[in-house]
Amino acid sequence: MSHTALAPNPELVPEETLIAPHGGVLKELYLSPAEAEALKQRSVRLPGVDLNTRQLCDLELLLSGAFSPLEGFLGRRDYDRVVEELRLADGTLWPIPITLDVDEAFAAQLSTGSEVALRDSQGVPLAVLDVHDVYWPDRLHEAKRVFGTTDRLHPGVAELLDRTKPVALGGRVRGIQQPAHYDFGELRDTPRSLREWFVSNGWSRIVAFQTRNPMHRAHRELTQRAAQLVGAKLLIQPSVGRTKPGDVDHYTRVRCIRALLPHYPADSVKLSLLPLAMRMGGPREALWHAIIRKNYGASHFIVGRDHAGPGKDSNGQPFYGPFDAQTLLEQHQDELGIQVVPFPAMVYAANRDSYLPSTEVAADDEVRDISGTQLRQHLHEGSEIPSWFSFPDVVKILRERHPVHAPRGFALFFTGLSGAGKSTIAQAVIAQLLEHTSRPVTVLDGDEVRKHLSRGLGFSREDRAANVTRIGYVASEIVRHGGIAVCAPIAPYADARAESRALVEAHGDFIEIHVATTLEVCEARDRKGLYAQARAGKITQFTGISDPYEAPEQPELRIDGNAAEPTALARQVLALLRNKGLIEG
Repeated sequence: MSHTALAPNPELVPEETLIAPHGGVLKELYLSPAEAEALKQRSVRLPGVDLNTRQLCDLELLLSGAFSPLEGFLGRRDYDRVVEELRLADGTLWPIPITLDVDEAFAAQLSTGSEVALRDSQGVPLAVLDVHDVYWPDRLHEAKRVFGTTDRLHPGVAELLDRTKPVALGGRVRGIQQPAHYDFGELRDTPRSLREWFVSNGWSRIVAFQTRNPMHRAHRELTQRAAQLVGAKLLIQPSVGRTKPGDVDHYTRVRCIRALLPHYPADSVKLSLLPLAMRMGGPREALWHAIIRKNYGASHFIVGRDHAGPGKDSNGQPFYGPFDAQTLLEQHQDELGIQVVPFPAMVYAANRDSYLPSTEVAADDEVRDISGTQLRQHLHEGSEIPSWFSFPDVVKILRERHPVHAPRGFALFFTGLSGAGKSTIAQAVIAQLLEHTSRPVTVLDGDEVRKHLSRGLGFSREDRAANVTRIGYVASEIVRHGGIAVCAPIAPYADARAESRALVEAHGDFIEIHVATTLEVCEARDRKGLYAQARAGKITQFTGISDPYEAPEQPELRIDGNAAEPTALARQVLALLRNKGLIEG
């Protein structure tokens, strides 16, 4: 991709580029107001893409210049070199592929020179992509090179392999207007506005801190010491785009951090939000975060233990080593344009009644800690959270968000061939659930959903995927309010199931149960005569006969619907729910 100069934000005085305080060049991709209005009018007649959460975050950071020097979504040459070497085609350091994925039917309409309107979820045009490349990335290879694994327990891998469309569009973007945000407006800085704030307030040395969690005393100690170490002011810049499934929502995170600010020295800290869709890519992601913070005007960047790590893999081993991110950034320190500040974790020593770096812990120190799981347990039970762990005003916000004994919502998602026993087992599960709880349980059966929610949809791959996505959306709303959703569609396609999982996991737990009854058994049951009609050619696109069923690779539970009575199989499901702490007794 070429790196030609572009006009910046239409609300500002037009100019080609803006030199960052610490040597970088900021490239804003918005058109002038007159050009933007003309393009907005013309975009109505262009083929368009309604962007998902990740794509919308990427576009916002492209347009604002936070992804400088990128001028759009990566074409094939840039993509290939980023995947293999962490560099753009011209050699510029860039570790994460920024691609716009679309389906093959949409891509078939396009060619080099096409224009594509990029819209938000409400259909509002935000930019136009000038297509210069249409290509098919090797997603499996990308996962191996970028994330170092193909294990779907890695959220970035699961997103890439299961929820990313097969075709990528590369090209320059021209910005029409900024995405709309209705929350925390005073904290949503662009790179330009934040750097102008630094200048107007006389800040020249700024150390940035990345977080996706509520901050507690250990975070305060770490950031304050890091700032003192390098003689800098502190920029706390939490990611408020998409983070790891199961994370505390960004509203609560930001409220907690705001409550923490008075516990810093006066005029020493600035809070600003970053609309970043994290990939949880460990070392590569840390390098990416550093480049982004340079574009926002920071001179230093804190890199802690296991930066942007997603946890453990299928074998119970961490995806990345604790200091892999620090090592990678140190290798590229000379060309980064921002100074890396590696910092160990801070731990509380009860015998000293103080926090200290983990590297300074002595053999006789009484180290105490509260894990995320333990914190959630304290909140659930209403038990005391020690004052050494967090501040009362922060704990108060967390308790508001997580009321005592409030149950966590979850969705049971049964999938399998027609006649596998999904609905029967689901009914047995519901009956056993309601024997022990008064929690609301909502059933989203495949046939009933098609009758009431998906009327008019056919049985093409697209329509089937739309049906499953609708189920996932309704389930996510039920889960968001602490309810239990029991879903029992055929759901033959992995990507549609993955999309439902993503919708639900934004608010609670998604339990995929593959009812792996064999085709022979399902066909022998055939109470509705559907298999016989499919064999005779009277029903087309019938799953298992003339249309494929993509069996889940790693469901939470796999059961044979012919192996035992439904009541016995239901007990397996309830045992799983108890082990996960989702139900009691």
